Amino acid sequence: MENMHSSSLLFATFLIAATAGGETLIRIDRYQVATMRDGVKLYSDVYRPSAPGRYPTIVIRTPYGTQREGSAIHAKVPLLARAGYAVVNQDVRGRYESEGQWDPFRFEAQDGYDTIEWAAKQPWSNGKVCTQGGSYLGHVQWAAASQAPPSLVCAFPAVASTNIYANWLSQGGAFRLSFNYGWGVVRMPNRIMLPQSWHTGKEATPELVYEKILMHLPLNTGDEESAHYAVKHYRDWLTHESYDTYWKSISDEERFDKVKVPVHTSGGWFDIFLAGTINGYVGMRQKGGTPAARASARMIIGAWGHGPSQKFGDLDFGPTANQDLATHELRFFDHYLKAPNGLDREPPVRLFYMGVNKWKSEQDWPIPGTKYTNWYLGDGGKLSPTQPAGTSQTTFTYDPANPVPTTGGNNCCGSPTAAGPVNQNALNSRTDIVRFTSEPLTSPLAIAGPVKMMLNAATDGPDTDWMVKLIDVHPNGDAYPMAEGMLRARFRQGLDKPELLKANQPYEFTVDMVGTAVVFQYGHRIRVDVTSSNFPQFDRNPNTGEPLGSSAKVRVAKQTLHHSAARPSHIVLPVVALP
Repeated sequence: MENMHSSSLLFATFLIAATAGGETLIRIDRYQVATMRDGVKLYSDVYRPSAPGRYPTIVIRTPYGTQREGSAIHAKVPLLARAGYAVVNQDVRGRYESEGQWDPFRFEAQDGYDTIEWAAKQPWSNGKVCTQGGSYLGHVQWAAASQAPPSLVCAFPAVASTNIYANWLSQGGAFRLSFNYGWGVVRMPNRIMLPQSWHTGKEATPELVYEKILMHLPLNTGDEESAHYAVKHYRDWLTHESYDTYWKSISDEERFDKVKVPVHTSGGWFDIFLAGTINGYVGMRQKGGTPAARASARMIIGAWGHGPSQKFGDLDFGPTANQDLATHELRFFDHYLKAPNGLDREPPVRLFYMGVNKWKSEQDWPIPGTKYTNWYLGDGGKLSPTQPAGTSQTTFTYDPANPVPTTGGNNCCGSPTAAGPVNQNALNSRTDIVRFTSEPLTSPLAIAGPVKMMLNAATDGPDTDWMVKLIDVHPNGDAYPMAEGMLRARFRQGLDKPELLKANQPYEFTVDMVGTAVVFQYGHRIRVDVTSSNFPQFDRNPNTGEPLGSSAKVRVAKQTLHHSAARPSHIVLPVVALP
């Protein structure tokens, strides 16, 4: 969308006082201009206590509109101001009031730096700045922090990516179609979306029918199905299908050593950016730019999707599951911007254990003392901690024209299907999902940490996908995903090292399933589902080996999973003490 700024905009400051129930009176200064290093003007609303003074400052930068009524961030800003902060709520470049061209991700590092330093120099600021916000608003915090602005004191990125290619655009190199299309084309295009007939003379479509649009091939012209023009950034994403310099230049994971301030990450076990939450904490803990920054890294993960909740998917995790994230944020900001409050003496990691529905504090991630335990795929669909003997394999067929439908999992924000722990029984009739199930557990088993699948497999073509789910099967047969991972086979050697396969040659594929924390209860079964599609969360691999987005045709793939003594396949579970 183009910015809404025009020369007719009133530049006068509007002063608005607000109070409720005796709370601190605040004022709001509209349309405060910060000029970026290239001359582009970005506009902010500044909320602060009405009493004169210099206040610690919080910067929030959003592409969704600083005055969007009803949004979570719009409701939170006055709360922070009433707590004694000056809050800068800014439209990012090319969005709403701010000038410039909207090009997602490309300018956030330099604009974030410039905005932080501008805010620190204002007469209402005491020169100390922290940043706040989730999702894209979290990404911009990482981007700015990587530039080490002198006035930045801390950052709290929630549900945020740390590598736009690896944990936003894709997972394991597989394109997150419904999210990227829904966000990049439908919600956040290059320009204002005019009625379709204005662009093309065609009849305007009354609604976006995802079932048809997302099936369109080739992908690289899919934007024309709804936008009816080429959405530049969407086509750029498809063109750069591997982790090349286009993506590395904006990757926060390449620059953790430049971040010199405390960072607190927050996320959900079913959030689309779970990997960013975890990688942000681990990256700062191991590579942060100073000893203090490394020691002060913090993380909280709940049984949530793209924000705190009590019930998600088909499961209710109890009244303690939902957390008021504003309370955690405010305590973090108070500690670093006002006075120490003991935060630094507490364990750095707080996790919600599903299955028993309990919060527990941990000393690190991965949890010290974790016992990584292999559970092996076996003949007849068995899953066991005992390595198989003899020779066995399982075959199935993957037809891109009839992909496995997305049913729960780590998706959001554009996907037409439900996310989270959704019962998998709706997929029981599918013959293109291979299921490996344990015997009922004779005692509870707790896992918390990174999960990965070591899959020995082959396909009869040059490329395919491997989709793996870790599932908690209840005694009544209901089955809920607890973790999932996807790998596009050509990226088996690394996201920056694509290489096509030799037909029918077995390879060992490592499928990163990110992580989880769950207690499999007595009488429950552990199940691993393996398939080759999860649509429309991920695009359908056409099995042709062609570059991403270019294939207008598909081919059926014959898949072979090996689970023998010579070629074992196993999932690695991080076993920990019961919480």
